[in-house]
Amino acid sequence: MSLIRRQFLTRAALATSVVGTPAVANAQSARFNWKMTSAYGKGSPFYMDGPGSATDLAKRIREMSDGRLNIQVFGAGELIPAFEGFDAVRAGTVEMNHANSYFWTGKTFAAQYFTAVPFGMNFQGMNGWLYDGGGIDLWNEVYAPFGMVAMPCGNTGVQMTGWFKKEIKSVADFKGLKMRIPGLAGKVYANLGVDVKVLPGGEIFPALERGVIDAAEFVGPFQDRRLGLQKAAKFYYTTGWHESSTVSELLINKAAWDKLPKDLQAIVSNAAAACNVISEGWCQKANSDAMEDLVKNQGVIARPLPDDVIKALRTETDKVLADAVKDPLVKKVHDSYFAFKAKYDRWSEISEEAYHIKVRG
Repeated sequence: MSLIRRQFLTRAALATSVVGTPAVANAQSARFNWKMTSAYGKGSPFYMDGPGSATDLAKRIREMSDGRLNIQVFGAGELIPAFEGFDAVRAGTVEMNHANSYFWTGKTFAAQYFTAVPFGMNFQGMNGWLYDGGGIDLWNEVYAPFGMVAMPCGNTGVQMTGWFKKEIKSVADFKGLKMRIPGLAGKVYANLGVDVKVLPGGEIFPALERGVIDAAEFVGPFQDRRLGLQKAAKFYYTTGWHESSTVSELLINKAAWDKLPKDLQAIVSNAAAACNVISEGWCQKANSDAMEDLVKNQGVIARPLPDDVIKALRTETDKVLADAVKDPLVKKVHDSYFAFKAKYDRWSEISEEAYHIKVRG
């Protein structure tokens, strides 16, 4: 190589270095201050406080990014009402919202599948579909027309059917029952004659206590006990048919997301994935302790729903889903979800279920 050519290449390399370095440095030094709202009130365990909560997620992102991405967290009612997070993120009023996607079924029915489907998958199966079965990609396809992206950031595991003032002996007991229940399960109950109500967490106890509602579903033993639901109703049905695995959603404005450097996007994704696992682990410990207390010390009658009731609920679920899949996008998500579930169920039968039956006893 000639001396002139070596000098030219050396100068070109130096020029590239001088021009490129400030661009990289600027990207790595840029700081972002975002707002994140929640569908749950300030101080709510699991959702707003504690391991895997919205507050914990924001803390992890701040620490992992060395303060380059700072997220201010607002509970329900502090900045916007509980169920207005979708519109706020879509409009760019806030960059993030922490809630559950089934609150947005009025915007797009397909959103239901990314939180929970009645008679659906458990925590392990749901994570398998979301992370490795194309679930998250479909989630973002559903939200693309709204200018948003989403990812899982928490999971309660199996939830309880809920609290009832009177014993449920048959399907006939649902007729005229006023019940707080969100999502697809609400449509199923409505088909059986239930007067469905959708209330924020903070409004459930007073409504149940005063007889505004006759029954209520919230989350699980720890969360429900904290609301005091055991003081307003004593029959606690444990079947959990409606939410076998309930995913928390981190909803992000797409334009804001695209402005983040790739490393900050990776930090958000990994912090959300960590909270997804950590929150479910917290629920297992918290719920096992709370359930023992409710039954032993607070007079709660805990039992599964009667078999004929579960059969009726499954039949109505099939009808609701059959109607929903007339929409091509819903069908695409539905088919993906249940194809994965079929494979997972076969695997679970010879792994998890075999363990519980043969080993645990």
